[in-house]
Amino acid sequence: MVKLRLKRFGKKREVSYRIVAIDSRARRDGSPLEELGFYNPRTDETRLNVPAIVKRLQDGAQPTDTVRQILQKAQVFEQVNAS
Repeated sequence: MVKLRLKRFGKKREVSYRIVAIDSRARRDGSPLEELGFYNPRTDETRLNVPAIVKRLQDGAQPTDTVRQILQKAQVFEQVNAS
């Protein structure tokens, strides 16, 4: 199964994350199928490739709880349901 989850980047105490589509059995920082966005929790900055995320969700990818909250805040699920 394909999951949408966070991949950790940065150094200690200055972490940021990339939102990636990855096989559910792969390790956290393994090689992703596709990079879909960026999330920085320290500044609450989010950059999303919304068309690619919508396509992955329509193909059956499951977001983790944290990624689901980020996508809900960006109102991505409304676009999935509208398509």
